[in-house]
Amino acid sequence: MNGWLHHLPILPVLLPLLAAALLLLPGETRRGVRAAMALAATLAQLAVAIVLLGMADGRLTPAWPGDIAVYALGGWAPPFGIVLVVDRLAAVMLLLSAALALATLVYSLARWERAGTHYLSLFQLLLMGLNGAFLTGDLFNLFVFFEVMLAASYGLVLHGSGATRVTAGMHYIVVNLLASFLFLIAAALIYGVTGTLNMAELAQRVAQLSGHERTLFDLGALLLGIVFLVKAAAWPLNFWLPAAYGAAAPPVAGVFAILTKVGVYGLLRFATLLQDVDAPAPFGGDWLFYCGLATIAAGTVGVLAAQKLVRVAGFLVIVSSGTLLAAFGFAGTTLTGPALYYLVSSVLASGAFFMVIEMAERGRTVGADLLAVSAEAFGLQAKETSSEHPDEMGGVAIPAAMAFLGLAFFSCVLLLTGLPPFSGFVGKFALIAAAIAVPPEAPFLHAVLFGAALLLSGLAGVIALSRLGIRVFWDSERPTPRLQWLEAGPAAALVLLCAALALGAGPAMDYFDATARALYDTRAYVDAVLPAAGAGATK
Repeated sequence: MNGWLHHLPILPVLLPLLAAALLLLPGETRRGVRAAMALAATLAQLAVAIVLLGMADGRLTPAWPGDIAVYALGGWAPPFGIVLVVDRLAAVMLLLSAALALATLVYSLARWERAGTHYLSLFQLLLMGLNGAFLTGDLFNLFVFFEVMLAASYGLVLHGSGATRVTAGMHYIVVNLLASFLFLIAAALIYGVTGTLNMAELAQRVAQLSGHERTLFDLGALLLGIVFLVKAAAWPLNFWLPAAYGAAAPPVAGVFAILTKVGVYGLLRFATLLQDVDAPAPFGGDWLFYCGLATIAAGTVGVLAAQKLVRVAGFLVIVSSGTLLAAFGFAGTTLTGPALYYLVSSVLASGAFFMVIEMAERGRTVGADLLAVSAEAFGLQAKETSSEHPDEMGGVAIPAAMAFLGLAFFSCVLLLTGLPPFSGFVGKFALIAAAIAVPPEAPFLHAVLFGAALLLSGLAGVIALSRLGIRVFWDSERPTPRLQWLEAGPAAALVLLCAALALGAGPAMDYFDATARALYDTRAYVDAVLPAAGAGATK
């Protein structure tokens, strides 16, 4: 492929990197200039992601041979050079992260980016790490992009002030630093026995290992799987998530909704590349399926026990990760397409929900939910007062603010619990239908357990959100929250995207099924990556 189009795969990494650097130049007082720069960079990433998605699907011309693009940096051909690989799955994840990032960035510009310094630069670096993790074709650079993403997330999770935020943020940082240390050990072991970290070449060389070399590789793969499970918030490695997400600023928690899916992406990518070489746990066997069920169970218990909406949202993120892990661990490939559809829906809905929660709870005291619990226990009537910081709730109140918040909250409940008519229902229904179909290699018990887990987790979500929603919306003494259009618009846009995903469920599901088939075609991926050569070569 000739011309500027062959440089498209590098743009999702370059654009946020350049934007992060340029955003440091204007002073903190020039908020309008900095906001315009951040918006322009994020819109450009969204546009590039849309083009890459169309080219990976073969609908835009010129399309790549085999619908896979390989970009060799510096002219070094793989496996010796660094490569970026764009296939259907990578393109989907790029578009999802760009759409979520745009919504949360606009929400941030209302007032949240002013709560600390360098928010917009950290936000762009987070996007750079996310995009690079989805695009990279080798294990070491996956580690590099993970660290870029995590380093930015450390600053974002601590953005603002407060002891609770600092405490939860420190737990989040320590856990991820330990996971990063395990990642280095895993990469060293894998490179020591295979002599490569290129993912495509790994798929070939692992089959040639035997004896103690294969044992060392399996140990490295096990450590790598643990790292991915930490990132995916799998049980019992997810204790850090509800507190960290609950304490973070709402737009930060919203964009963090996709961070757990980076771990799920890593598990899925390596599991498919190692599918023909008797992959060790958690990439092979039923281990991932049962880990997913345990994660759903832990998240469901947390949803029922939580007394704050933002913690419920955090546990629902855990439930969504467990659902994806169980689906990808299901024998065969039948559930992969519906699981990808569910992934997109859950990320968009979770991002919207974190923002809706913050808007809905404005004007409530910090301990309002705990006061309500005490009132219920002792037969008292808890009184909630306005926010301790009314000056932070600036902005012109939009018309019918409570009606908007009620509708947005109700829509998010339907999406996250899997009730009709939104995409959450379509995704769960497709998953259960695919599980009931039971491919010959999958036990019927797996379908029963998986279906029961989805239904019970949805019921728990309805119960918990209904209980807490009543406390928030049926308080006649609380003043109407003041909302800006910059806040209401992004949340509404994400909900509408989920509605559009439900209306276009047929074409969307066809695309995700095609993505699943391409993902499990390991030979096509290997053949696309290894022959690529030349500066910026694409195949």
